Amino acid sequence: MSNKTMKQLQEEVDAYIGQFKEGYFSPLAMLARLTEELGELAREINHHYGEKPKKKTEKEKAIEEEVGDLLFVLICLANSLQIDLEQAHDLVMNKFQTRDKDRWTKKEEVE
Repeated sequence: MSNKTMKQLQEEVDAYIGQFKEGYFSPLAMLARLTEELGELAREINHHYGEKPKKKTEKEKAIEEEVGDLLFVLICLANSLQIDLEQAHDLVMNKFQTRDKDRWTKKEEVE
């Protein structure tokens, strides 16, 4: 089992993309790819948990694989825009822990 940091994931994706002359797609193209991958994930979730079963002719795909595809494209987008995803995560967590700290009902602490 691998315990890679987000920085390591970003470096691994950058090394993979860096071996190709084409490099990263444009931000708009990657946004389109993110949308496409999110749609594929939504379809799998709907087939697995929703009311729409797959057709007998449709190939079975793992939700885990679809999440991985989405993560890969998101990392590509972040890398192409020089966004450190660990820093982006810290910014969002700070926002949730301050602005939204009383938004949800907290669980009772067990003594």
